[in-house]
Amino acid sequence: MENGLDNLLVPSLRKSIEENLGKETLHKIEERLMERHGLGLVQAIKNFNKFDSVLREFFGAGADGLEQKFLQKIVDVESSKQSTSNWISIKDPELSKVFLESFADQDKKAILGSVMDESLIIAKILETCNIPQTSGYRKINFLINNGLLVSNGFELAHDGKKVKKYETIFDNVKVDIIKNDVAVKVQLKKTLLAESSILQTVQISN
Repeated sequence: MENGLDNLLVPSLRKSIEENLGKETLHKIEERLMERHGLGLVQAIKNFNKFDSVLREFFGAGADGLEQKFLQKIVDVESSKQSTSNWISIKDPELSKVFLESFADQDKKAILGSVMDESLIIAKILETCNIPQTSGYRKINFLINNGLLVSNGFELAHDGKKVKKYETIFDNVKVDIIKNDVAVKVQLKKTLLAESSILQTVQISN
């Protein structure tokens, strides 16, 4: 099952990797990923240990510092002593924008609120929030594609088919405005940090 936090981080991380490595090196790494694991860059970032193994082929122990560099402009994870709180600070403006847009839109905000404490199938989310199907599906897909909603199991429909249930990846979000700067902090669901292949690989490497 895909990890919502990894889905959330992929676009920003891909950009950061390209900026830090340069297109030529990145192209060589992409070729090697395909050769060794049959994965494109985005899939390899989601299975970060595979990206990590190829990065080490090119840079050896220097991969540790690079991975830190990739992540440091995107998120800041609170120190491990407080890891039970599961708070991360979003440092990437594009990523902050996803959260701000989602909470500024009343329907998206309602969708997120409806699955904060329990997971629901899409039809039930739309019914609970009283949102029209067409725009509702579009907004739910936006939240899934950007990693704010994640599938965490199935429910059997009347016809016996399995339908995915969704929940938010967080328990709480704080938005602070400091000197015209917007700071977004996210309290993740407990399992997400532990199950994130990106954060676990980078933390273990240190």
